[in-house]
Amino acid sequence: MTTPIIKTATAADEAAVIAVVVLAFSADPAARWTWPDPDQYLRHFPSLVRAFGGKAFAYGSAHFVDGYAGAALWLPPEVHPDEDALITLLQRTVAAQVQQDAFAVFEQMGRYHPQEPHWYLPLIGVDPPQQGTGHGSALLQHALVPCDRDHTPAYLESSNPKNIPLYARHGFEILGTIQVGTSPPIFPMLRTLR
Repeated sequence: MTTPIIKTATAADEAAVIAVVVLAFSADPAARWTWPDPDQYLRHFPSLVRAFGGKAFAYGSAHFVDGYAGAALWLPPEVHPDEDALITLLQRTVAAQVQQDAFAVFEQMGRYHPQEPHWYLPLIGVDPPQQGTGHGSALLQHALVPCDRDHTPAYLESSNPKNIPLYARHGFEILGTIQVGTSPPIFPMLRTLR
């Protein structure tokens, strides 16, 4: 197996990177709890990607596997998701019975973020036919280099329990479990200073 080539996304790559993240999350428990209808998911999840991790494109911390087989959107220390856009999106597109729980989930996610400066991985995903081929590991390894170089922690929330072993192999440890009402469990994970 050849090592995947990781590239930094430019504005020209943004649509393709968002598309692969949308494909990667198409069976994600939290994403599909939020938008269980396929049409709704395909219409609204790209906006969530932009609001949640889109700032990575401006900071040079959006990475993809050559050929767009996978992508990771990292937010540098002190850079945060676009909360206003997230709130508006959820209010406008999520069913009323899910909306209150979804806001509570995001609130709890915020409580787990480290207080000290850290890299945040809101979204990482691999195109389903390419999953299990090392692309996720390559994306993680690539982005963890500056964390180790600068002795900065990295933080993420795993919305799919199947991905926890991947993150654990790269030094992330589970901090707890977030689950509100009908939401699936979400696992905040921290990789401490190296």
